[in-house]
Amino acid sequence: MGILSRFSQGLRQRWLIGTLLIVLAVVVVAVCIFSVTIYNYYYATVRTGLESKAKTATDFFANYVAKSYADYYDSAYRYAETFKEGDRLELQFVDTDGRIMLSSMTITSGASPNTPDVKAAVESRQISSWVGRRSGTGERVMAASAPMIYADGEVIGVMRYVTSLRRVDKQVFMNILMATGIGALVLLIVFFLNLVFIRSVITPVSEITKMSKRIAEGSYGIQIINSYQDEIGEMVGSINEMSMKIAQTEKIQTEFISSISHELRTPLTAITGWGETLIYNDQLDDESRRGIAIILREARRLTKMVEELLEFTRMEDGRFTLNIEMVDIAAELEDAIFAFRELLHQDELEIDYISDVYDELLIPGDPNRLKQVFLNLFDNAIKYGREGRRIEVEIAAEGGYVKISIRDFGPGAPEDELENLKMKFYKGSNSKERGSGIGLAVCEEIIRYHGGTMSLANAVGGGFIASIYLPVSSTVSAV
Repeated sequence: MGILSRFSQGLRQRWLIGTLLIVLAVVVVAVCIFSVTIYNYYYATVRTGLESKAKTATDFFANYVAKSYADYYDSAYRYAETFKEGDRLELQFVDTDGRIMLSSMTITSGASPNTPDVKAAVESRQISSWVGRRSGTGERVMAASAPMIYADGEVIGVMRYVTSLRRVDKQVFMNILMATGIGALVLLIVFFLNLVFIRSVITPVSEITKMSKRIAEGSYGIQIINSYQDEIGEMVGSINEMSMKIAQTEKIQTEFISSISHELRTPLTAITGWGETLIYNDQLDDESRRGIAIILREARRLTKMVEELLEFTRMEDGRFTLNIEMVDIAAELEDAIFAFRELLHQDELEIDYISDVYDELLIPGDPNRLKQVFLNLFDNAIKYGREGRRIEVEIAAEGGYVKISIRDFGPGAPEDELENLKMKFYKGSNSKERGSGIGLAVCEEIIRYHGGTMSLANAVGGGFIASIYLPVSSTVSAV
């Protein structure tokens, strides 16, 4: 379920990033196309205007004024003096060598613009334009040069119109800025629309994920409020139905286990009692005594399994109780070790006890339940770590917790099964030992009721280690 939570969170991020990247790409391309288009439009408009003025003026000069060079110069002078568009245009008369003869502005005669439009106009006898920066000031300008032709076809000069592009560039910039603002607004609108969509889809998925996690953790039967009429509503309905069916199955299973356990308890008690009576009969031969010993051992094993199953059903139906008192945890652990030493000796196992606790260490807890945990873990270590011939028990205080580690030196457990070992009825794929498979599940529940945690891992260097962390101070009360 942690994966589902990360998935829903990742889905939210991927949706936003993916959608916004696509829209951003479209907006950037659109703004770029608009910018190029508006740039070309404005510049083409200015160029067309300049060229149109230049052509009209040169045609007029060719047809009505330029009868001789003197007439041309005199007319050009008067035309420049009376030029009425000097506030936005500069009129220049340039000779065929590229030097300015006259200008509507205060430009010294003889200066040369040194731009390719003048030479192109003279050589091609066609109007030529140019965009660049004015020498000296660095101002961006556009120029249109039109050849002035005598009646005999000789080019006697160039009429040149020059205009500043400051206003045009400003207009182009404002249009691009406006397009960028519109693009940003579109991006913002898409972002908020996606937030609304995410809230309507992803947020319910997150809520469903949380409830599904509770169901996975054992809260069978809980229902998710279904206020959706779409596919999400169908999913919620399926999860609710699944939760109810699991709860019913769990209830049937628990009742069955409880019933069978109680039914087995009475005959097992009778078998154990009569077995203990018969084994001390002096009239039995060795073979009969050995058989009765086997019966007693198996009866006790079954009795232990029945007790575990009954303990499990008490936890499942809420009848599990703790009798909290201040417990010397090190003393309880040592008592459990002492109780197991004989069994360890019979299985030819050694136990190493390492304690970093030198003073009495009192913690709130139920001594009987805690001892039950220790004995269960010792029993597991004996069954699964028999090959290592040794068990290591360690107790130490770590911050506000007491850490108790029980390690065997057996083969350990497959890494991919470690998380499942605390699940009820799970025994592991490589386990050949007999048992109910709920011992570790019962241990974890007891530790959890004490406000602590239990972790299972393969030890460094081989073997299996169970670590218990119990709080030194707690608000745990009898439950």
